[in-house]
Amino acid sequence: MRTELCERFGIGHPIVGFTPSEHVAAAISRAGGLGVLGCVRFNDPAELDRVLDWMDGHTDGRPYGVDVVMPATMPTEGTPVDLGELVPAGHREFVEATLTRLGVPPLPEGERPRDGVLGWLHSVARSHVDVALNHPIALIANALGSPPADVIERAHAAGVPVAALAGTAAHARRHVAGGVDIVVAQGYEAGGHTGEIASMVLLPEVVDAVGDRVPVLGAGGIGTGRQVAAALALGAAGVWTGSIWLTTEEYALSMPVSATQRALLAAGLDLGDPPE
Repeated sequence: MRTELCERFGIGHPIVGFTPSEHVAAAISRAGGLGVLGCVRFNDPAELDRVLDWMDGHTDGRPYGVDVVMPATMPTEGTPVDLGELVPAGHREFVEATLTRLGVPPLPEGERPRDGVLGWLHSVARSHVDVALNHPIALIANALGSPPADVIERAHAAGVPVAALAGTAAHARRHVAGGVDIVVAQGYEAGGHTGEIASMVLLPEVVDAVGDRVPVLGAGGIGTGRQVAAALALGAAGVWTGSIWLTTEEYALSMPVSATQRALLAAGLDLGDPPE
């Protein structure tokens, strides 16, 4: 199946694979999709630079992209503690109740919780963009919607298109008005962080809203060929996938086996055997 997405990026399949693992991202690109490396785990820009150097040498010249976590506006900038103060009490209570309900044990005595991933900081996300634009990336995606206007301008000046996630048709319209080149219509099945509209409902709404101007990718609960075909039938130019890659052998090369992987398998998703 070849679509506008394939022609635009020179890929064999209309499949984008988001992952925090450079080994998975490179494997997706080598296989004919578009691997997109999640950058939020890189607190040190120099580490990201080293990883992108590795990807440059292990994608066989195929295109790959990066995903940053960058709000268009930031009410404050500072330490992770400063950011933590922005989290409403109700959200904290929800997290504590969820951990209790799922039987997640408290941290061992004497072990302090991590202050957070610095990659969520606006300044660090900007450093990710700086590093990425020094490599032959094919795409910058933003998990928090439209990046700041100057970041979009910098990407376009470098010939790099920008993608943004959307949870409503209104989000998608704002993204396109701000210069975003590709909209990822990500439904509730992706974890709910883009909104509460299910993928089957959201995707055609976004296609109707902006599909005549930019490619729209379907995301949220997509992990099989039939689901890819369904997204294309709803008007998508391709799909954005994530969870399906968590239990691959390549993932284990750069990321430890996690509770998330075990939970996915325990839930009955047929993603194969987890790595040892």
